[in-house]
Amino acid sequence: MVSKYLPWVLVGYIMFVFLQSLVFKFSGSQETVIIFDTIADWMLGFTVLVPIAEGFRAHGGLLVGITELLACGLLIFTVTRVWGALLAMGTISGAIFFHLFTPLGINRVVDEAGNTDGGVLFFMACGVWLCSAALVYMNRADLPGFGGR
Repeated sequence: MVSKYLPWVLVGYIMFVFLQSLVFKFSGSQETVIIFDTIADWMLGFTVLVPIAEGFRAHGGLLVGITELLACGLLIFTVTRVWGALLAMGTISGAIFFHLFTPLGINRVVDEAGNTDGGVLFFMACGVWLCSAALVYMNRADLPGFGGR
């Protein structure tokens, strides 16, 4: 019973987090602008990242949103689920990195008034990472080299 429904619970959580955030990413909301401006400003402090910082500022939200949407599409079908989980895990690993190692922080600013989210976005990202890792493990047989297709 658990093995039948647990994957769908994990997929459901990832899809909830990713799909609800698409409105913000695709509309260029103030929250999204603050996030990608903060990261781009941080990137400008590293010579190797300077060439991509402004592109990341301008298009990072859209690129991440498209990647998350693609991951959701792959997660729906059991035959592609492991690839969706890997894509989700990779994408959210980037988010977790930026929360931990840039001025974005865990308790990030969400508006010009300086209000914060209390770490909600970071902890949701950690949940997506854990769900993705569990799905990769559960579907590892579908990976080449692990007895899969």
